[in-house]
This record gives sequence, C-alpha cells and structure tokens, in this order.
Amino acid sequence: MADKQISLPAKLINGGIAGLIGVTCVFPIDLAKTRLQNQQNGQRMYASMSDCLIKTIRSEGYFGMYRGAAVNLTLVTPEKAIKLAANDFFRHQLSKDGQKLTLPKEMLAGCGAGTCQVIVTTPMEMLKIQLQDAGRIAAQRKILAAQAQLSAQGGAQPSVEAPAPPRPTATQLTRDLLRNHGIAGLYKGLGATLLRDVPFSIVYFP
Repeated sequence: MADKQISLPAKLINGGIAGLIGVTCVFPIDLAKTRLQNQQNGQRMYASMSDCLIKTIRSEGYFGMYRGAAVNLTLVTPEKAIKLAANDFFRHQLSKDGQKLTLPKEMLAGCGAGTCQVIVTTPMEMLKIQLQDAGRIAAQRKILAAQAQLSAQGGAQPSVEAPAPPRPTATQLTRDLLRNHGIAGLYKGLGATLLRDVPFSIVYFP
C-alpha cells in the first residue's frame, strides 16, 4: 500500500501546534540556560537552574519565566512553514518520476530545509535571548545601584529604592538593532544557528 501523502496545510497546522506546545513546556528551562550562560563569574546571581527559576519567580512573578516567549510563539509557525515547505520543495526537485528518495537525497533535502529556516530562526533567537536576559541584567543593575548607594552613605541603609528601568520589548529591540546595525544586526550569530539547525534537519527529516 502506497504511503499516504499529507498535505502542506495539514503539516503546517500539526507543526504549528507542536511548536506552540514545545515552546510552552521547555521555555522556562531555556530561560534558565540563557541566564546561567550569560552571568559573569564576578557577578554570579544563580547557583543552579532551580535557583535561577526560583529567583525569577520571586522577582518577576510566574510569567517572568516566559519572558521572550512571545517572540517564539509568534514566529514558530512561520518557521515551521518555511522548513516544511522547503523540505517538500527540495524532495520534489530531487525525486525522479515520483520514485522514493534514497537516504542521501532525503538528507540533502533536509539540509536545504534547515538552511532556509534560519531566515526566521536567527532573528527569533537573537530577540528571544536578549529578552530572556533582560531580567538578569535589571536585577544586576539594581544590586550594583544599592551597593553604590550604601558606599555613598557610609554603609547606612538606603532610604529610597531607585525605580527599576523599564525592560525592553521585542519591538524596541528590533528597532534598535535595525537603527544601529541594519538588517545584519538581526542576523548576528547566523553561522552558529546554521551549525545547529542544518545538522538537526539532516537527521530529523529522513
């Protein structure tokens, strides 16, 4: 019996739903990873992943664990659309008279799909990481400001707490990156994203 072909719209719906569920489930772990990786040895705020998540909830609330998730939730469906459509396109180009593709050709089609998807994943990762790390940076500035105020007052407790600076939004970050660095600012780290997504797609699609 011939393999049943699944239409591209059905693949997009399935991929989009899977992507939304995946982001929702693993995003707090991804946020902890980003903050742990970005902290400096001299200014370590978190001892472990669980310590990072507990401190994040205490300082930013439960939804603080999902800071930056809106970018992923918004762009995960276009990412899946590009990846699945590109894979179907390359599989069609590599097939001969509708015959089943060999494993090397399936891997080559996956390579093409992974290369195309970085159009979305690179700026998505750039914005997500900066939004994820904004909470750590804000807390660090707050601690440094309190220490400076204590030093200025000779060790006395500060009477007035300085207001926390507003955290950036994805729109603000995008505008700043485009203004200061052009379109290349959104694609910083393109090489690393290719090294992650292309091998994954080569293995995933076959």
